[in-house]
Amino acid sequence: MTPKLNGIGLAVADMATSLAFYRRLGLEFPPGADREPHAEVELPGGIRLMVDTVASLQSFDPSFTVSKDKDGPSLAFLCADAAEVDAVHADLVAAGYVSVKEPWDADWGQRYALITDPDGNQVDLFAWVKAPG
Repeated sequence: MTPKLNGIGLAVADMATSLAFYRRLGLEFPPGADREPHAEVELPGGIRLMVDTVASLQSFDPSFTVSKDKDGPSLAFLCADAAEVDAVHADLVAAGYVSVKEPWDADWGQRYALITDPDGNQVDLFAWVKAPG
């Protein structure tokens, strides 16, 4: 048997606040998920994004803590084009989310921007501006 990656989990301080952020990026969490300790949404390709409150995770692992250093993996959202990267970034900043790096044209052929979610996790916004390869 070979394990198959099936989910990516995020620990969050406040479910409603975090789901509001990811809904702005087009993820469709079930109605009422804002009031639950666990929520998930299936992403293209069948991978699930699972969101759990810190309290929920501590209910079965009392030693669970959230690291203040958010230098781990990031979630990357593909945009249709450079203009969408700029627009989504501007929308998130206007809504009060923290920009890490304003949109720029990266050397590897993408329009790219970095922002953080309400829990300090990095979220990348990108679009191809020249064909990969």
